[in-house]
Amino acid sequence: EVAVIDSIQTLYSDALTSAPGSVAQVRECAAQMTRVAKTSGITIIMVGHVTKEGALAGPRVLEHIVDTVLYFEGDTHSSFRLVRAFKNRFGAVNELGVFAMTEKGLKGVSNPSALFLSQHENQVPGSCVMVTQEGTRPLLVEIQALVDSSHVPNARRLSVGLEQNRLAMLLAVLHRHAGVAAFDQDVFINAVGGVKITEPAADLAVLLAINSSMRNKPLPRGLVVFGEVGLAGEIRPAPRGQERLREAAKLGFSIAVIPKANAPKQAIEGLKVIAVERIDDALQKAREIDDYAA
Repeated sequence: EVAVIDSIQTLYSDALTSAPGSVAQVRECAAQMTRVAKTSGITIIMVGHVTKEGALAGPRVLEHIVDTVLYFEGDTHSSFRLVRAFKNRFGAVNELGVFAMTEKGLKGVSNPSALFLSQHENQVPGSCVMVTQEGTRPLLVEIQALVDSSHVPNARRLSVGLEQNRLAMLLAVLHRHAGVAAFDQDVFINAVGGVKITEPAADLAVLLAINSSMRNKPLPRGLVVFGEVGLAGEIRPAPRGQERLREAAKLGFSIAVIPKANAPKQAIEGLKVIAVERIDDALQKAREIDDYAA
């Protein structure tokens, strides 16, 4: 029923004189495998080597021939492995599978959000939890910010797991529309667990984490946020808002600060939703929650 070819670069066809792994051999062998799969109904999984940069070694023609392209990602310092779909002719793309490498092989992780959340006994400044979307799966990720006085003329802006250019833009929005200046401060942003966040729905979490670090006051316990921040200071909606809120409630979060357009029509049990329209409003609401809790 299933045949695994490991790896396609080692196969060769007698019809060609070139060496295994060459462009012609990989194209011809992949084409023959595709014909076998279509005529016999056998599911064929072709393993391809990747380069040091993580790109498919050899010709990209292999990605054009197959129906689905899956990337198996892993950090040498972590026991967790991610499987991502980059192309899928018969289903959703950008799906994410999370697995743990154990003595008995790979085991599926039922609650991947726990990987990307730090365990703090007490709330710490500069930490904010957001709900990101990986394909159809909502994941809770902790965004950490550290703001410190700069001792060089050009303050540093460093971002790990998030886009660096977007960080500079968000700091400008924070200054212009919320009156919080960081031009003489070094700003460091990190997405916990080595996850990479490409969607703009992380904007609000980044700004709340930066503001928390600057004030040296932690955000309220049980707070989760998401939302895109525009250049005019408005908070724009994120796709699949209801699913994000349900995932946060399932994991025990009690307060959500979200864009007004994502406000649920029906209350979600155990979750207090605070809808905001502008960044200054979001910062004010976070302070009010903090003061009320204190």
